[in-house]
Amino acid sequence: MSTTKFDEGRLMQVLVAPIVSEKATMVAEKSNAVTFKVLQNATKHEIKAAVELLFKVEVLGVSVVNTKGKTKRFGKTVGRRDNVRKAYVRLKPGQELNLSGEAA
Repeated sequence: MSTTKFDEGRLMQVLVAPIVSEKATMVAEKSNAVTFKVLQNATKHEIKAAVELLFKVEVLGVSVVNTKGKTKRFGKTVGRRDNVRKAYVRLKPGQELNLSGEAA
């Protein structure tokens, strides 16, 4: 675990949702990484601590990507999708995170 202590309530909110897509599945198979949607102001250290706390696995590293929300038209009105912050969490060899809900 990391040496710095974080507020456990904050860590419970850092991970918004797992991202399950073709790209996320390919990354998971290739580099043993899991993809999460995280809070906009979450730091890499917080994300690492949250994954280790919630899933009881060891994290090798965290990469973060900020994606700007697209502008979309709905008839006459113009709307905008939310900005998304994704975290690619690499797990140490031998560690596994099963998000599909299947029994191991």
